[in-house]
Amino acid sequence: MSADRTQPVQRPGQPSAQARGGSVEDDLTRRLADLARDMQRQLDSDAVMDIIVSAAVGTVPGAEEASISLAQRGRRVESAAATSDVPRRFDELQQETRQGPCMDSMYEHETVRVDDLARDQRWPELARRAGEIGMASMLCVQLFVEGDDLGAMNLLARRPGVFTDESERIALMFASHAAVAVAQARKLNHLGTALASRDLIGQAKGVLMERYKITADQAFALLARASQDTNIKLHEVAGFLTRTGELTAERERDGHS
Repeated sequence: MSADRTQPVQRPGQPSAQARGGSVEDDLTRRLADLARDMQRQLDSDAVMDIIVSAAVGTVPGAEEASISLAQRGRRVESAAATSDVPRRFDELQQETRQGPCMDSMYEHETVRVDDLARDQRWPELARRAGEIGMASMLCVQLFVEGDDLGAMNLLARRPGVFTDESERIALMFASHAAVAVAQARKLNHLGTALASRDLIGQAKGVLMERYKITADQAFALLARASQDTNIKLHEVAGFLTRTGELTAERERDGHS
């Protein structure tokens, strides 16, 4: 029976086709675990992502610059954190050309390694403009998928062929720890926002109950009606009421136009 020569489908968090296996030393594993604990102590996702890009440059062999790119299913890419303006410009180029390794990493759920961007014809338009960023080698690893939000960690270097199989394995280990920390921080951010909104609505209900001598349900109904009439989110209507004493949020909406 002839051997099956078809290429296996790459799974999220797995090395790219170039990687050929190997091992990572135990002390690296311990260092990454320590870094993960440091990241998880942060309560803000922006702070966590700043730590990630800074630490990635000192951890992944060959990396000179790093960024975290965020996108949604609509394929708009932006830098959430970066070690300098260089990787931010790289994300801008990917957005302008609508192609690039970090976009493939996010949307195709794969690890992407680039030995020489200017010669890589997977992204011809990006290759043509590679001189605008002065970076040749790239390594992009999917960081997280959360609903419609996608994230990738991007590593860049000036010389061609910098990233190796070892770079990939370390980057994947690093990203697995980093993804947990980002997810935890994002969850805490969302929880904090939800609690703040709930408190605002509660305060606004109290104002209306005292003013009109109505029940909590009736006060909430007034807030909901004002939100519908002005097409402004309920917590913004509540915030406007607690700041100004006025139920209508027309003035707030005009301020955002």
